[in-house]
Amino acid sequence: MSTERMPNPAMLVPGAMDALTALNRAVAGAGVDGRLLALSHLRAGQINGCGPGVAGAAHRARRHGATPQQVDTVAAWRETPWFSDEERAVLALTEAVTRLADRPDPVPDQVWDLAAKHFDQKELAVLLLGIAVTNMFDRLNVPTRQPAGS
Repeated sequence: MSTERMPNPAMLVPGAMDALTALNRAVAGAGVDGRLLALSHLRAGQINGCGPGVAGAAHRARRHGATPQQVDTVAAWRETPWFSDEERAVLALTEAVTRLADRPDPVPDQVWDLAAKHFDQKELAVLLLGIAVTNMFDRLNVPTRQPAGS
């Protein structure tokens, strides 16, 4: 385990954490199943190597009804039977949006069209905002080595 380099930057800039918390609350209250948002958060946290993100998202996923099998295998969701088509669409979108620099077409039509098949534009907006917020927190936590459970 690494030693924390500094407090979370959002805690050091007046109003920043309040703004991030407000955005997170807006996403959580916008009508998309909390289980889907938590599974998305968990997957992005895994990709980004964010200990606090993974720990918090796993806890939220269980609280919102994700099965133990889902929480345990979300990193290998393509290879397991425990995810619905809707959940698979969210996880594929999460991976593409989290890994924007990994390919020339960061969010291929196949990924977008699958998500759009299951979610309307408002729901897609909520999912995209949720993915963006998760990635933002991960990008604050990872370089400053924020510990999980703090």
